[in-house]
Amino acid sequence: MDEIRLELRREDSFGHGDAGVSRPHSENGFGDSLSLLQSEKAVQEILQQTPVHGSDDHLIEFSEALRTVAKALRRAAEGKAAAQAEAAEWKRRFELERARNLRLENKEQSFKENNSVSEGGRLENSTSQPVLLNQEREHSNRACLEHGICSHEVLQDAKDVDSNMVNNKIMKKASFKLSWRCKGENSDQHKHDIVYFERGNITTAERSSKQISLKWESPPQTVVILTKPNSNSVQILCAQMVRWLREQKKLNIYVEPRVRAELLTESSYFSFVQTWKDEKEILLLHTKVDLVVTLGGDGTVLWISLFCNMNCSDIRSYSEHYKDYLDSVLRGPISITLRNRLQCHVIRDAAKNEIEIEDPILVLNEVTIDRGISSYLTNLECYCDNSFVTCVQGDGLILSTTSGSTAYSLAAGGSMVHPQVPGILFTPICPHSLSFRPLILPEHVTLRVQIPFNSRSPAWASFDGKDRKQLAPGDALVCSMAPWPVPTACQVDSTDDFFRSIHDGLHWNLRKTQSSFDVPLDV
Repeated sequence: MDEIRLELRREDSFGHGDAGVSRPHSENGFGDSLSLLQSEKAVQEILQQTPVHGSDDHLIEFSEALRTVAKALRRAAEGKAAAQAEAAEWKRRFELERARNLRLENKEQSFKENNSVSEGGRLENSTSQPVLLNQEREHSNRACLEHGICSHEVLQDAKDVDSNMVNNKIMKKASFKLSWRCKGENSDQHKHDIVYFERGNITTAERSSKQISLKWESPPQTVVILTKPNSNSVQILCAQMVRWLREQKKLNIYVEPRVRAELLTESSYFSFVQTWKDEKEILLLHTKVDLVVTLGGDGTVLWISLFCNMNCSDIRSYSEHYKDYLDSVLRGPISITLRNRLQCHVIRDAAKNEIEIEDPILVLNEVTIDRGISSYLTNLECYCDNSFVTCVQGDGLILSTTSGSTAYSLAAGGSMVHPQVPGILFTPICPHSLSFRPLILPEHVTLRVQIPFNSRSPAWASFDGKDRKQLAPGDALVCSMAPWPVPTACQVDSTDDFFRSIHDGLHWNLRKTQSSFDVPLDV
């Protein structure tokens, strides 16, 4: 016992420091951790130097207690070191985030200063505007690459300036910014730009189920109105809307050639309405137009898929209140839904190289591969990222977007999916199997549907219900998620609009409420 007391006194002198020796204290507490480690070492030395005899039970119990103390000291030292390392890591991340935010603010400020300088120069040198147009475009392109989002881009070359343009003004697209919508202006959530706007194209940087808000940075200038054909009520509504948008909102208006002829037949007042001549001008229309308004049903909405990179306001269900709704859209900010599309390639077995591969086709709802007029079952080999999935034997297969989940896929037994859920629906049509259930695949996969060489008949592919193409044995259809979504304006938000549509359009889960008098009483 005297030896043990001696060792403990010696531990006190070593563990807590000599009176004449000063040890610096670490700011983060590493000195305390060192003292814990030294205490543990001292306990180990006691255990090694103290003779423990098997006949002395008290010494055995005391040695076990010392071992317990040593383990506790070691765990405390390790825990404290880990906590200090984690705190240092969080501090480092905070400093990096703060530095990044400062850089973004400086870039945004410099970008605004450059824009103000370029606008001033444009006013001072209006006579030489065609000459400086290419220089401004190069400056805008550099700004786009630097800042990620840029819609301050002149949309016509000097040689393409229309002589009929009013007052020789160059049309520019309205600028806007897309960001995650936060609850409240003082929210501490980070707002990140998630959509790039370059050369009139909208390209998603990342996808998420969060609600997206659109805020116009400059007022919209041009709108396209698409209407359902052969409808007198839609024709009357279109004339009223064109007149209101021109007189009250001072907007440039584009309509289809058919609609423009109908408006001019009604009155020469509508001579200001513009249109397009051929498919080439349709493909370039997205460089001029800020907003698309549809008056009609689902077919009219699918027609806007050709105007692939513009914001779309679908007011087909709110025609009686179109003034209030359009006024809120033009004023902003508004909630929007980025509706993903599928990009499809038909690859022919007879194609010898990539040049002979057909152009890609974009679909908003679904692509369908079926047996057509053949009486035989289709035989489709399906691959996902080059891995064999299954062989479809039945009437066909539907590859659908989540926006199209309430269309043909739903009729074939597929699930209804929120349009902001990124994914591809894999739905068989009347499969000759009791265990073939529909699937929902992630957005990043690439699907390939191939017609086997031993197929008894060809298959037929249709894209959003049109453009049917025959697939011969050996041909394949490759489908993946397109990087260009169709942005549609919400009346409230994506979720509220989704549930309203399935309640009003599909009468989802609509039944008579059970009366309390019909419930049997417990006996």
